[in-house]
Amino acid sequence: MTIGSASPPDGSAPVRGETEDSLFPAHIANLRPLNLLDRHIFKSALFASAAAVGLFAFVLTMGNVIRDLLGFVLAGQMAVSMAAKLVLLIVPAVLSYALPFGILTGVLLTLGRLSSDNEITAMRAAGISMARIARPVFLLGILGALLGLRVNFESMPWSRVEYHRDLAAAVRSNPISLIVPKTFTRSFPGYVLYVGSMKGAVLNDFWLWQLDGEGRAVRFLRAESAHVRYDEESNNLILIVEHARIETRNLKKPEDFSESPEVGIFEQSDPVPLSLDQFFGVASVQHKPEWLTYQQSRDEQIRLALLPQTPVTIKARTRLALIIQQKATLSVAAFSFAFVGVALGITVSRRETSANLGIAVALALGYYFLTVMVGWLEPHPEYRPDLLMWVPNLIFLFLGWRLMRRIERG
Repeated sequence: MTIGSASPPDGSAPVRGETEDSLFPAHIANLRPLNLLDRHIFKSALFASAAAVGLFAFVLTMGNVIRDLLGFVLAGQMAVSMAAKLVLLIVPAVLSYALPFGILTGVLLTLGRLSSDNEITAMRAAGISMARIARPVFLLGILGALLGLRVNFESMPWSRVEYHRDLAAAVRSNPISLIVPKTFTRSFPGYVLYVGSMKGAVLNDFWLWQLDGEGRAVRFLRAESAHVRYDEESNNLILIVEHARIETRNLKKPEDFSESPEVGIFEQSDPVPLSLDQFFGVASVQHKPEWLTYQQSRDEQIRLALLPQTPVTIKARTRLALIIQQKATLSVAAFSFAFVGVALGITVSRRETSANLGIAVALALGYYFLTVMVGWLEPHPEYRPDLLMWVPNLIFLFLGWRLMRRIERG
């Protein structure tokens, strides 16, 4: 005999529908299918978003590796173990952008598949509202926003400082290795170098172009050889050129080839300093406002507020406020993207990965372009670009709300 068929002690008829599952109150029992539905949607969106975040993070990381590290590794200037460590330190920085874009892609893929399989239609036919269907996705967006705040205000600043410190240490251990034979070296501001061969600190078949502020060559030097050494006190590579020929063009019009350059020949030049500050200068690690944690940013804001009102301090305050708000809005974008992704995924109703990925990339580029436009207002603090940085999120939230209302009415 089942519990549902048992008669009450008083002999009255059993309550209709009272089964083994009715050990729980009726309103709780009715929630069990919805809880299963929530878990199904949440797990599907979570796994799809995690895969998309990984894809975006991999692409962005490889771009940074190719730009910053690959040349050092191929030239033998950096150990593979150090390069691997630096790659790991790049990940938190790219995760700032990969996280919201990946959540958008995952939500589009999940809701697009559910809609194309008519699962959304079945849910709505059962009387489940769109807001109730989207609740697990909204939860995922909130969790993504909280994770984004942690990454943008803590993990990313720490990783950027550690990255540049480790890169500086790797370069400092052998700064002469920055000069690679048979390669045009553009690592030193204001100069372009070419070396035919290199033996220790001796550079043979040496070419040097000195550039002006607009990147135009104003002097050209070619020598049989040059000696290079590292001056730790000034953080410069010091070049001493021997048996050289130098050509100097008109400093005001270096591109005017109708005028013959001045030519000089000398046995040995004065020392030529090549700055290494961009690689391991102290200022390059400690004074970038983008690399400040939240508490450090607040302390810096207090310090700037106590300084006199000057154009320099106003610019610094605006810059710091803009960076703080940009980090915050990029974190909240995970929720904004999840919100609009629900409506778009159902509206488009496509299960094709390429189509949904294309929509996600288009929306992400639109969001990024809007933030760049707001950044253009940085020289005009009177327009409050720090507050305008929230406009892209508001636009996406409004777009998602309008689409959700249209679906509910549809």
